[in-house]
Amino acid sequence: MRILISNDDGIDAPGLAVLERAAARISDDVWTIAPDGNRSGFGHKIGLRQSFLVKKVSEKRYSCSGTPVDCVISGLKWLFKDTQKPELVLSGINEGRNVAEDVSYSGTVAVAREAAYCGIPSISLSMPRDSSETTEAGITWLGDRLQGFWDCRKEWAQDGHWLNVNLPRVLPAPLRAARIGRDKVVASVVVHEESENHAWIEPLADRNYFATDGDENHLIDSGIASVTCINWFGQANVPHSSLFEPKA
Repeated sequence: MRILISNDDGIDAPGLAVLERAAARISDDVWTIAPDGNRSGFGHKIGLRQSFLVKKVSEKRYSCSGTPVDCVISGLKWLFKDTQKPELVLSGINEGRNVAEDVSYSGTVAVAREAAYCGIPSISLSMPRDSSETTEAGITWLGDRLQGFWDCRKEWAQDGHWLNVNLPRVLPAPLRAARIGRDKVVASVVVHEESENHAWIEPLADRNYFATDGDENHLIDSGIASVTCINWFGQANVPHSSLFEPKA
């Protein structure tokens, strides 16, 4: 099985190294293309009007001057252009949880979303910032969970679906399906300078950690790994509305 790994924290992020080690438990064909620096909060940004550099840093590991999504695109359209495409894309392990509205902002989640666009099973993984260092037992546990997700991929990897996994602070841990929460990641801003005509504003990632029974934050804070399956291509039923033109 060919696995491609990326993230938004950068090629030197500790969480990326943990994920690479866990992936190596289930495959000997693991490749990494990750940003050359932190790209947190970049969402699904793509370098449409500017080029970016992809540079080999070691065997099967590359850094990219572009966005997290650019990493996936460079892998699929350049690195694996004339050879076997990745069968599984992993993203993370993000430094900080990715819950609720984070699925829109997160570069980590965007990596998995881009792979899902391309019909490739994909999983984004995150962990609270104050987590314990992942032990060998934790890495073994994570490798086993990745194998389990792969084995049942026909149940979730279809029609633009991907898995978003939020790990608790300590591994190993129980694993449960979760409801997507309603936590807000940017609850306030700091105004550094303002006048009648301008203001220097800094958004603060000071989430309120709002939780209800069974949602992502509740499971994380209970020491349980939470899993949500997100469908980007889903379509809800649109109710009848006077906004629509009447039929002729």
